[in-house]
Amino acid sequence: MPAFVYILRCADGSYYVGSARGESLDKRLGEHHAGTFPGYTSSRRPVALVYAAQFEWITDAIAFERRLKGWSRAKKEALIASDWDALQRLAKRPRNEGTADPPTSS
Repeated sequence: MPAFVYILRCADGSYYVGSARGESLDKRLGEHHAGTFPGYTSSRRPVALVYAAQFEWITDAIAFERRLKGWSRAKKEALIASDWDALQRLAKRPRNEGTADPPTSS
């Protein structure tokens, strides 16, 4: 049975990352639209699907969902836009610019 990871854009402009198992993502999206379950999206409707990826195994989907939840807004937006250059650039750790180089011994 396939599994999905998805990103919703909420009415307040925030993003919600979730996962679902099953033949179709439509049922889960319908639940978000209807506010079926109390939680993050129920008070931020309407929501719009902006990204979805299908996985063969739910364990892979859950691992990717957890990774996405730790991403910055900018990284999520690069993924949504399929901007692979920006995503790669944002994945690099920022340098400590403006700090002096460590002293060297002689």
